[in-house]
Parts: sequence; structure tokens; C-alpha cells
Amino acid sequence: MPKPDHVFTCQACGAIWPKWAGKCDACGEWNTLVEESARPVVPGALAAPVGKKSKALAFVELAGDSEPPERLATGISELDRVCGGGLVPASAILIGGDPGVGKSTLLLQAAAALARNGRSVAYVTGEEAEAQVQDRARRLHSGAAPVRLAAETDLRKILEGLKALKPDVVIVDSIQTLWADGVEAAPGTVAQVRACAHELVRFAKKSGAVVVLVGHVTKDGQIAGPRVVEHLVDAVIYFEGERGLPFRILRAVKNRFGPTDEIGVFEMAEQGLIETPNPSALFMGEGDARPSGAAVFAGVEGSRPVLVEIQALAAPTAYGTPRRAVVGWDSARLAMILAVLEARCGVSCAGRDVYLSVAGGLRITEPAADLAVAAALISALTDTALPPHTVVFGEAALSGEVRAVGRSDLRLKEAAKLGFKAAFTPPLKNGASGARVKVREIKHVADLVAAIGADLSA
Repeated sequence: MPKPDHVFTCQACGAIWPKWAGKCDACGEWNTLVEESARPVVPGALAAPVGKKSKALAFVELAGDSEPPERLATGISELDRVCGGGLVPASAILIGGDPGVGKSTLLLQAAAALARNGRSVAYVTGEEAEAQVQDRARRLHSGAAPVRLAAETDLRKILEGLKALKPDVVIVDSIQTLWADGVEAAPGTVAQVRACAHELVRFAKKSGAVVVLVGHVTKDGQIAGPRVVEHLVDAVIYFEGERGLPFRILRAVKNRFGPTDEIGVFEMAEQGLIETPNPSALFMGEGDARPSGAAVFAGVEGSRPVLVEIQALAAPTAYGTPRRAVVGWDSARLAMILAVLEARCGVSCAGRDVYLSVAGGLRITEPAADLAVAAALISALTDTALPPHTVVFGEAALSGEVRAVGRSDLRLKEAAKLGFKAAFTPPLKNGASGARVKVREIKHVADLVAAIGADLSA
């Protein structure tokens, strides 16, 4: 029986099906199956002639000496920090983010800085006209930078132009707008995105250039297209930011040449993105006195300490089931902390809606925020403000025990630098403490209730 010439590919997850269906059984999405060629021809694909022997594969010793990869400084220290110290030649980077968050602005500023430092930079846009990019460059005071600009979506023309130019850095905005003439599918489909990404990554490896791809994101915040694109590239970076707030967070989720827990912090201004070397001042409310329901968490993002204000609010519910709303933290972990407070400490939250928010639009993922969230909830549920000039950090177990976390000395030093005088911490190893910060060790969440001085009879 001959194989079908066409298949149906899910545009959400990349799964392939022999016939059309309204729902993709792989990811559960509706109306995402699109008919595509079963055997797409990728431009530039190599095919060994029949009967011709290929060169034998060469192996090297695992213990062999090799030089660390060279880095290209972009001139934007926050971007270099997230990339692991700069861009690595012959690498591919995928950057995703919500529409309007500032991806094109960041990359245009980086391209201008690289060009001013003597690097050959090519900026290929498939979404805007050349005049639009030039107008943005003038607004960012980067119009005089020697960046080579082109507006094109045909992959074959782009590769031919890049091979003639031989740039050090290539920026493609965006991968979803490109199309390869050897693929029988519309631009933006899984087959086109996969083929175009493969050819651009292959160009990066052969030419030694750094290729930066911009990717659209889905409604769930994930980079659109097949997951194979994320496997092809060397680094995947997300540019995050809340609408209405000027702060932007650059976060690496994959990096073959550096850590994946570093963040870069920017502030969006009229003249473009401005680096923020000390983000702690941005994520805390103004003033020293904080009302009930507010706690300052001393966190660590990569190698950088970050102090952020966590806010909680408890209000009588008008419904049978109390509401739990979270912004910037894990909702499942909030439910766990509420259960620990009620079962282990006697702090009841029944009949109350609970709202939790991380100030400044930052998203916290480390478990060290458990104790700070518990402090904010205790303060909100009992209407008792925390002691002034106090930071909180520690991980809470289901038993109510408070466990130690890493980099306690770094957290305390950052708190002291910003004028905090006290800290609620888990038991510290070797008596480590920060200078000028009075430490009160919390062994159980119930000890935190006593330290706050909350009246549980209220």
C-alpha cells in the first residue's frame, strides 16, 4: 500500500496524524491539525550519492584539553549575564516573549552595541519594513550604528545574502515569518518553522556566526512551534514582563554555555530598555513601614540576590468556596502553605478569600519563599504587621518544620546593604549571619506566629 503524500500536523505540539480530526489527542488542543506534505524537502539538505563511501567518523579522547568557547560581549551586561558571559560563536539562541514586551527593542540595542564594537551584524526582519526598523533605531539613538538591515522572508535569499556578507552575529525577527520554497506548507506552520530553524542553525555551525532567532509565544506563554526547535538551538531565553509595569525580566530556560538560573532586569523607558544592576530596589514598595499582609523576601536568582515584597490579602468570602488567587507564585504551593498554617499552627483561613501577589511583576520559583509567604499570610489573616526592617526566607515542610536554604550569607548581606536590620531565617549552618542584621532563627512555622506576635483569637 503506498504511503500517503500528505499528513496532518498539530500546530501546537508538532504531532503527526494520518487523517484530520478536530482535536489533537497528543496535546488536547482543538482545531490545530493542518495538512502538510508527508515528505518535505528541506533546502540545503545533504544527500550522499548512492554507492559513495563517506569519510570515517573521527573520535577524540574525553580527557582531551580544549579551550573554553570565546565570548562576544554585546555591550549590554544584563544580556551577557543571562547568556553566561556573552555570545558564543557558532551558536544559536532562541528568544521568546509576549507581543510588545520589547524583544525587538532589546535585540536592536544589542545589534547596535555589537556593531559599534567592530562586529559585523546582520538584522533580518520578516515582520516590519526596513523604514519601520530604521525609525525605531533613531528613537533608540542607534541609527548611526553600522548594522546591515534587510526585510525578507524567503529563506533561500536570506541564506545567500548571509553567505556573501559573512557576519559575526545574525538576528532573525521572527522565525515564524520565514518560509522555505522546498516545503509544501504555509509560513508559520510546524513544517516551515522546523525546516527554517534547522537551516539557520546549520548555517551558524558551519559559518561560526551567532544566530539569534525571535519566536512568538502561545497563549500559555510557551514558544510557538514544535519543541524540536528548542532542542536544535543552544540557548532558549524568555523575555517576561507584566503589562502596565515598566520592568522586564530576561530569563534563560536552556543554556549549553552557561547557567539557566540567571536573570537580567531591565526597565522600559522612552529611549529603550535601561539596565537595572540593582533590581532589589525595584521590587520593594516605597517606604519603611509596611502594612499587614506585606513581607520582604530575600531571594537569590542565579548569582544575584534579589529582595522582593510579597503581599497577601484575606477578605471574607461571599461564596460557598473561598477563592485563592496568586500572581507571581505557584498556586499549588500557596494551598500547601495554607494547609500547614491551619493544621500545624491553628491559623484558620476558612471562609476567607486569599489573594497573594509578588510586587513588581517578578515570578518566584525557589522554595525559599515559603516562610516569607507564610509570614505575609499570617500577617494578613491576623491583621498584624511584621516588625519593621525585617526580611524573611526559608523552606517550609508539611510538618511545619523550617528547612535551611542555600546562599543564606548572600541574602543577609543584600538585606544589610539595603538597610534591613532583622531577619527571620531557618537554622543557619555554622552560625552564619549577615553583618548588621539581627537574625532570629525559626525552626517551626508556629515559631513564626509567635515571632510576629499574632493574636490567633482574633
